[in-house]
Amino acid sequence: MHHSVAPVQVKRIKVLKETTEPDLLAVEEPLEIRIGYGQEHKRREKSLSVTMRTPGNDLELAMGFLISEGIIGSVNEVLSIKHCQRVKKEEEAGNVVRVELSHQLEIDLKKLQRHFYTSSSCGVCGKSSIEAVQVSACEPITHGKPVFDRQLIHELPDKLLEAQNVFEHTGGLHAAGLFDNNGRLLLMREDVGRHNALDKLVGAAASRGMLPLRSYLIQVSGRASFELVQKALLAGVPLLSAVGAPSSLAVKLAGSAGMTLIGFVRNNRYNIYTGAERIRLPQGAKVPT
Repeated sequence: MHHSVAPVQVKRIKVLKETTEPDLLAVEEPLEIRIGYGQEHKRREKSLSVTMRTPGNDLELAMGFLISEGIIGSVNEVLSIKHCQRVKKEEEAGNVVRVELSHQLEIDLKKLQRHFYTSSSCGVCGKSSIEAVQVSACEPITHGKPVFDRQLIHELPDKLLEAQNVFEHTGGLHAAGLFDNNGRLLLMREDVGRHNALDKLVGAAASRGMLPLRSYLIQVSGRASFELVQKALLAGVPLLSAVGAPSSLAVKLAGSAGMTLIGFVRNNRYNIYTGAERIRLPQGAKVPT
C-alpha cells in the first residue's frame, strides 16, 4: 500500500531556539510505464519511461503520459491499463504499470527513445521534444476562443491551493487544475513532479471522455516549462496559466501554436505572454485610468 506522505522527525531552528517535532514529507518513488503492443499473436513489451512520482493516480499518470507525449491520440487506442502483479524485484511491487495498446496501433520505436528517464524536477527536453510536438497529430487550437474574463485569472491559484489537501501537510507537491471559463475547478491532481501532476490531470480528463480540452484552461502551481506547454497542447488546452515564470522556449512554443500563456499569477497581477485575445474584461467593466 503506497502513501503520498511520510512522517519524519524534524529539528526546527528559529534564531536561538530549536525544537524536535513530527513533520510530513511528500513521498517520491519511481514509476515504470511499460507498453504492450503489436498484432494479437506477436505482442511485444517495451519499458517506456521511469519517472519519480508521488504514488497515487498511477493509472491516470500512465494514460496522461501516453497522450501528452503524443504516443497515442485517444483513449480508444488503449485496451487495458493496470499495475503489474508479477514483478522481478520486491521494490517494483506497485511501481510498474503496463498499458496494453491497440493491436492496430503502429509504434515508432525511434520516436520513443527520449522517454526512457525523466526526473521529478524536469523532463527530458531537447531537439527531439520540439520535433515530437511538431509532428504529433494534436488538433489545432481555435484562434481567439474560448474567451476568459480578466478578473477570473487572479482567482485561480487560491482555488487550486484550497483544493490541495496534501499540500497543506507537506508543502512539497506541485498541482495542476482544470478550470472551465466560469472559473470552476473541475479536476485537480498533485505530484512531486510538475510534469507528473499535469499528466495525472490529463489522464483523469481522458478517462472521463473530456479530451480534447478545447473549452478549458489549466492552472499550475509552479513555473511554465516547455514540457508543460507541450503536454497541454497535446491535450488541446487553449490557455495555460502558471504561478511562476515561463521559460523562453515555452513562450516560443505557445506562441507558434496559438496558445494563451500566462505567468506570475500572484499578488493581484499577472503577465500575458502569448494569446492575449482570449483574455477580456467582463461586459460593462471599464479599464481604470
